[in-house]
Amino acid sequence: MTPQLPDVQASSPDVTVGLNRVGVTGVEKLVEISREEKRPYVLMAEFEVFVDLPSWRKGADMSRNMQVIDETLEEAVSQGDLRIEDICGTAAERLLDKHDYTEQAEVRMEAEFVTREQTPESDLPTQSTADVIASATATEDGDIREEIGAEVTGMTVCPCSQGMSAARAREKLRDQGVDDRTIEEFLEEVPQPGHSQRGHATLTVESEGGPDVDLVELIEVARDSMSARIYNLAKRPDEDHMTYQSHLDAKFVEDCVRAMAEGVIEEFPHLDDDAVVRMEQSNDESIHQHNAHAERVAEVATLRGEVNGDD
Repeated sequence: MTPQLPDVQASSPDVTVGLNRVGVTGVEKLVEISREEKRPYVLMAEFEVFVDLPSWRKGADMSRNMQVIDETLEEAVSQGDLRIEDICGTAAERLLDKHDYTEQAEVRMEAEFVTREQTPESDLPTQSTADVIASATATEDGDIREEIGAEVTGMTVCPCSQGMSAARAREKLRDQGVDDRTIEEFLEEVPQPGHSQRGHATLTVESEGGPDVDLVELIEVARDSMSARIYNLAKRPDEDHMTYQSHLDAKFVEDCVRAMAEGVIEEFPHLDDDAVVRMEQSNDESIHQHNAHAERVAEVATLRGEVNGDD
């Protein structure tokens, strides 16, 4: 008969200090999300799994965290109807059941998500990628909050830089005897150069029980918040399209965050007032050695009031 091994984790620590988050990171798992009458999404995902630890307990049962992730993913594959954020929520609930000494459990997942699309001018098939972000927090009183969203890449153009270029063009055209009306019509049709950046937009929505949003639609809102979309494949007509569109819609990093807020309110009018929206924009500056960043976290009710001009 195998002797019972001591449960060292359940002993008392030398220093009786509680810990907010104890768990595992870098857990890589294959996730399959079924879709009705379509091929399933297959993601190579990385998980982080945490529970809180009371001051009287030396350690958490780490193997239970791994067991919960495996069980939840197997259930998702067999059921075929769990959303990505629901996988995190179910795992967080099970963590509480497995660790009877915890009050809160957290699960976070990130994965690369690929969608198919057409190039804007040459109409060739290509793919776009987004980094999916999903998380859930469950507490012992039964509350579960789930979050879903993504980080996407696009292109922005600086309005200030473009404005200086337009002023120079206006002066040169006047020197050539061109009248002001013609100058303004020309500048309206042919936007002037400004320094461009690769932009990174992050947009997530969190709510009790999980927000009623479609991940692909959320990605579209984030991509449309920048000056122009970018594509993995681009023939010369596509390059011209992206360059022209981005300069036609020059945006500061702050404008991109505000565009995300407007997009969420317009595309998801049914969201609960207390759902929380997180919006971040970071631009890799082309003429500076630093980057530009802006962000906002707010409840939907607050954003709705600001977007609609009620506040």
